[in-house]
Amino acid sequence: MGAPKKPLLLILLIFSDYFVCEILAEGVTKGEAKQLRDEVREMFYHAFDGYMKHAFPRDELKPLSCGGEDTLGGYALTLIDSLDTLALLGDRERFTVSVEWIGKNLRFDINKTVSVFETTIRVLGGLLSAHLIASDYNTGMRIPSYDDELLHLAEDLARRMLPAFDTPTGIPFGSVNLMHGVDENESKITSTAGGGTLTLEFGVLSRLTNDPIFEQVTKNAVRGLWARRSRINLVGAHIDVFTGEWTQKDAGIGTSIDSFYEYLLKAYLLFGDEEYLFIFQEAYRAAMLYLYNDPWYVEVNMNSAALVWPLFNSLQAFWPGLQVLAGDIEPAIRTHAAFFSVWKRYGFTPEGFNLATFNVQQGQKSYPLRPELIESTYWLYKATRNPRFLDAGRDMLASLQYGARCTCGYCHISDVEFHQQEDHMESFFLAETVKYLWLLFDLAAGPDNLVENGPYKYTFSTEGHLLPATPQISLVSEHCSYLGAYCKSSNLRQETYSSDSVRDSTDTNTSESFTDTASTNSLSGSSFRKSSPSGLIKGFCPALSHGQRYGISYVASEGSLEEESSSATQVAVVQDSPVYSSDSPPSDVDEDPDHCKEPKEDHGVPLLQIEAPRIVNETHGDVIEG
Repeated sequence: MGAPKKPLLLILLIFSDYFVCEILAEGVTKGEAKQLRDEVREMFYHAFDGYMKHAFPRDELKPLSCGGEDTLGGYALTLIDSLDTLALLGDRERFTVSVEWIGKNLRFDINKTVSVFETTIRVLGGLLSAHLIASDYNTGMRIPSYDDELLHLAEDLARRMLPAFDTPTGIPFGSVNLMHGVDENESKITSTAGGGTLTLEFGVLSRLTNDPIFEQVTKNAVRGLWARRSRINLVGAHIDVFTGEWTQKDAGIGTSIDSFYEYLLKAYLLFGDEEYLFIFQEAYRAAMLYLYNDPWYVEVNMNSAALVWPLFNSLQAFWPGLQVLAGDIEPAIRTHAAFFSVWKRYGFTPEGFNLATFNVQQGQKSYPLRPELIESTYWLYKATRNPRFLDAGRDMLASLQYGARCTCGYCHISDVEFHQQEDHMESFFLAETVKYLWLLFDLAAGPDNLVENGPYKYTFSTEGHLLPATPQISLVSEHCSYLGAYCKSSNLRQETYSSDSVRDSTDTNTSESFTDTASTNSLSGSSFRKSSPSGLIKGFCPALSHGQRYGISYVASEGSLEEESSSATQVAVVQDSPVYSSDSPPSDVDEDPDHCKEPKEDHGVPLLQIEAPRIVNETHGDVIEG
């Protein structure tokens, strides 16, 4: 990056010494952890009972005025979002009553235009998680009268969102009408997170319904976004779903991009699909190279890596938790300490904190009860058992109790400097914020819950919903499946792949090259119903490059080359070997094409123990080890 980056690094070093101090663990005893866990349980019921008494069946609670409001679709959003938290707390009675009410009363044939992203992570995810708990004896929460009502609702809802994916790039529109499809005046601009954070919920639905269309369209959306990455493997914040042009080229790990990274790794962990791991490792490597200024993260231009914004964005706080899942613990600890120091200063994390002025960013002073820092605290404590993270959790609980608690629930904080309350409580407060706090203290007290002691390994969605790695969802035999390739024993022909070395593709409709266009790009009429996967062949086939095998092609958007050439510092990445985990086969392996190579089942091995690339600074001729 060269000279332009040095002033920022100097500022950050000074700031880190001045502001980020060592968090000394005062020590939360096991007895105190139980008390804190019980306090969090009471917190949940104060808010949940307030919602059920004053707002249900409207979407969300107005905790100051004790009323309700419809914010998404008018279908009891907070109740749906809270279902698996009720199950986690072991509240069989209210879990059962809630599931039964939703099964009998909820319908999606309504004339409402909804966010595809929010509806997927909150409603679809909530329904699927509750279905998996209510239908399984092994969870201890099975409902005897339950007859897959939530699964049927989830499938109906997802089919109503499928028209959003009918775009030339495969990247979905941001909104869809549940009755009429995409409005002709709907914006063609969507965020990277909005298009790339759908794979878990839609993928689980495909596994449960045996209909591949849901998994196909969301995988194509991820491919459509990744195919349009910059030459240094960064993605922007907003993109035109028709042309594939980036309309906002700021790259970061926060607003508009955050959960794109999250779902790459989690889709691999839940489904065992190594295509997601391949993309995640390249994306993560680029993020750590260009966005990471230890211990903070900044925003840069996706093409030139020039600094755009030295800002801590509150949504970045999920990142240390994601790093734990990836096995990169040390930088996660340092970044968590930096982020938590902002919380300690104000009692909450503001939406934006300026790293150059050490002050809250104007216009970004609110704290809407976000869970991300608490989420990372839970994962770091689970990975390290360091008591400092219990102390951090205790401080965050105290802030919520004394600053955000209000008449009927918990209020948004409109200004973290003055702790002004706002009459709103998002559904994610019960789905995530309270859930991660409870899990943190329950883990310290001696865990007795579905996640820690249950029969499955759970992946948490970006909304905190519990998705179990059951055999039906996470089939080992599917780990070595991939789209589009062929084996010697097959009569199918390879038609869709272009070499990774051919960077200047003229085909902007990249998503069509990945799967059958009839099933993904013409989502009308009969294509909404059962469809067959295209080119799904078992085995590792020789003579295909790694990129060809996994369908990763590259589409350079117009203007990106000019931005790169005008950059003061040109950076090239020289890879000595494919970016891959140690238990995966190299690209030139000559396996028997008729058989799958059995994958290793243990996902606990750190994913980032791979050879770092050599980074060549072409301006100065220096070689920097990644």
